[in-house]
Parts: sequence; C-alpha cells; structure tokens
Amino acid sequence: MAKKKIKKSVAKRFKVTKTGKVMFGHQYGSHKKLNKRRSRIRRQKEPGVLKGKFAKKVKKMLGEG
Repeated sequence: MAKKKIKKSVAKRFKVTKTGKVMFGHQYGSHKKLNKRRSRIRRQKEPGVLKGKFAKKVKKMLGEG
C-alpha cells in the first residue's frame, strides 16, 4: 500500500487533537508587540479552534478523514 501524502504546509500550521478538534496558533503574535494591547497579546498566545467546513478540509489535507 502506498504511503499517505499530507500537505506539509498545513501540517506546520494545524494540529488535530485526540477528540478531533483542529487547533491553530494565532498569527502576528510575536511581531510589533509595542503597538498591541496586553489583552490582545494574551489572547494570541492561546491556540484557536477551527470549526465547520474549513476544519473538515484541513483534516482531509492532514490525512485524518
């Protein structure tokens, strides 16, 4: 059987948890911090969760389903 091919660019940006959620890191987190509010910087540290059709698409690109 052939090896499963995944999109490497997607694999670097997203991670699928054991429960099937698609997690991602927020962008612009470490760039130009002086111009951002502390609350915004704090929010960007936490991972985000993808929902809906885009999450399904990302899972497919990662070979999950």
